[in-house]
Amino acid sequence: MSTATHDDASFPAEDQELVTTANARFFRALGDPTRIAIIQLLLARPHTVSELVKELDVPQSRVSNHLACLRWCRFVGTERKGRQVVYSISDPRIRDLLQLATRMAGANLEHLAASQRTGPDWL
Repeated sequence: MSTATHDDASFPAEDQELVTTANARFFRALGDPTRIAIIQLLLARPHTVSELVKELDVPQSRVSNHLACLRWCRFVGTERKGRQVVYSISDPRIRDLLQLATRMAGANLEHLAASQRTGPDWL
């Protein structure tokens, strides 16, 4: 993934709708606890699907679907090693983003984790 950065000011006004939509989809891709757990494991080290399944204790099909989403959004990349596909983080800035999110949530972690207002029905 390219690590070139832009801020909203660097996009022409006519592109602001595109920026807004892209940002919403960016955060929606990160809006699933399993995907966040996968990212956290991959931040520690690259993993195969079977390693992630074992670590997360969720079905392989679920892990594969989440990895497909993370790959499509370019959070995660792959490398083939023989018969295995190894997944790793594509952009290390994701660590900073998750650390910032944790700091921002701060004292509200339990409240936010229990929230039903931002669940799947609202997305």
